[in-house]
Amino acid sequence: MTHAPAGSNIQPASNMLEAPSLAALPGIRHAFFTRTGGVSEGIYASLNGGPGSADVPANVAQNRDRMAAALGVAPECFVTAYQIHSPDVVTIDAPWPADARPRVDAIVTRTAGLAIGVTTADCGPVLFADAQAGVIGAAHAGWRGAFTGVLEATIAAMERCGADRDRIVTVLGPMIRQPNYEVGPEFVARFEEADPANARFFRPSAQADHALFDLPAYIAARLAAAGMRRVEDLGHCTYADDARFFSYRRSTHRKERDYGRHINAIALRN
Repeated sequence: MTHAPAGSNIQPASNMLEAPSLAALPGIRHAFFTRTGGVSEGIYASLNGGPGSADVPANVAQNRDRMAAALGVAPECFVTAYQIHSPDVVTIDAPWPADARPRVDAIVTRTAGLAIGVTTADCGPVLFADAQAGVIGAAHAGWRGAFTGVLEATIAAMERCGADRDRIVTVLGPMIRQPNYEVGPEFVARFEEADPANARFFRPSAQADHALFDLPAYIAARLAAAGMRRVEDLGHCTYADDARFFSYRRSTHRKERDYGRHINAIALRN
């Protein structure tokens, strides 16, 4: 697995990050959008893309239009689901109305001109592409989704569209990192009961009986076990970098009333 130094992959459009491994693929556009470059204000400043937030809906819509333009798709073709921390995936060939988002946590398509994305604010965004087959995927991998199989379900859905897992390029975007992801003993027990080898994803916390969880390492291990050999991790921590990223956990610690959401999206060029 390759690791890009934090900050090394910021593009001239400073509100988005690109992964070298995906940027090198023909016919693919993608972006891990940061919190900058939008019109939202206050705790949502400024590129909040989350329709589930309590932000001004018109501001969210304008932010999403800007992101669609950055990826070269029509606003109505820039789609995200109603995420529920599940292993469920949908395969699409056309956009859905904004008020009819399916309740899933991953999207797969082989249709050019559609940008498929996931919203995050600490959970792990994972983008997938088989450029030769013309199949792409986007998964929302928080601990629960990764634990219950959303990554493997995304890969299987891509294969049903003609992708080959030996060719799939996979990228982990900005998410909360181990130094800032403290969990309780029941969380650790759940993982170790499922597989004792999961103990390697935890290290002791300063607080007794608590531990620090390495979500990106867990995601990468699940991907490796599923046969993914071309995996890149951008290495950014959403919690630690207030200037560039929203963070659910940071907002909770600050007792803020809500939080913004990033969008992480990928598209096949027309």
